[in-house]
Amino acid sequence: MMRPTSIKRVAVLGGGFSKEREVSLVSAAAAARALEAKGFAVTMIDPSRDMAALVNTIAAAKPDVVFNALHGRFGEDGCVQGILDMMQIPYTHSGRLASAVAMDKPMAKRMFATAGIPVAEERIVTRRQAEQGDVMPRPYVLKPLNEGSSVGVKIVRDGDNRPPLDDLGLDLDDSLMAERFIPGREVTVAVVGDKALAVTEITTARGFYDYEAKYAAGGSAHILPAQLSPALTKRAMDLALDAHRVLGCRGVSRADFRLDGDTFVILEVNTQPGLTPTSLVPEQAAHIGMPFNDLILWMVEHAQCDA
Repeated sequence: MMRPTSIKRVAVLGGGFSKEREVSLVSAAAAARALEAKGFAVTMIDPSRDMAALVNTIAAAKPDVVFNALHGRFGEDGCVQGILDMMQIPYTHSGRLASAVAMDKPMAKRMFATAGIPVAEERIVTRRQAEQGDVMPRPYVLKPLNEGSSVGVKIVRDGDNRPPLDDLGLDLDDSLMAERFIPGREVTVAVVGDKALAVTEITTARGFYDYEAKYAAGGSAHILPAQLSPALTKRAMDLALDAHRVLGCRGVSRADFRLDGDTFVILEVNTQPGLTPTSLVPEQAAHIGMPFNDLILWMVEHAQCDA
């Protein structure tokens, strides 16, 4: 691993072409400001689908480290990580394999279950099947197999009409996940390196913690620390660290859970958590005494590649 004194130039990847582009731009701008405040020379790069242009732009910047602030597909699923591995440039967050597995919801759930981390019952169905009738007893959740930030998530409750699925960008024979809806409280735990930071409970008047609740001002309320018993707090933090490790994550991740009674059920691990004004990881870091700029510095200092 590079020593901090050897890192002078940082390229920040932000924006991109996923459904989370706008949020990524906000995260990237926040990271860039923090890095400039710490004295780094920062180059902002907004990737397009032209991979040759991306490689040339990164190479021209001559970064010591790439700060990956991309969210969603192609930036969070191992694609960009593979390019940076081939270029032998250290980058923040998880490597290509952990990123790919975490983004593939069915595969991640298999790994969680094998490690003894509770998961919700699921079925993989086609969009056609989901539109023709209920694919499991209500209430249940329909979600894309490989999107983040709750993009495209639909809850089917008793008495509801089946939700329209034409906004998911899926053909009728494309697959999505149907998952048993877990009642209870929504909690999340950030992991930085080998340490779980805290437990936050998330409440929202929107019914569930969807994309708007995550990123719109006032879309959700964060209770930090969550009002849980010491035993449940420890259990949530232990499970988040277990999930981080079983996927092979590094750097920073965030594990999301539903708490049903005294049982935590994992929803997903986010390997590229948001860095926006409403984001949870910076909030938990500040809670334990790590200011935002120091969090970003830590991420750069612990950048790696798998070359």
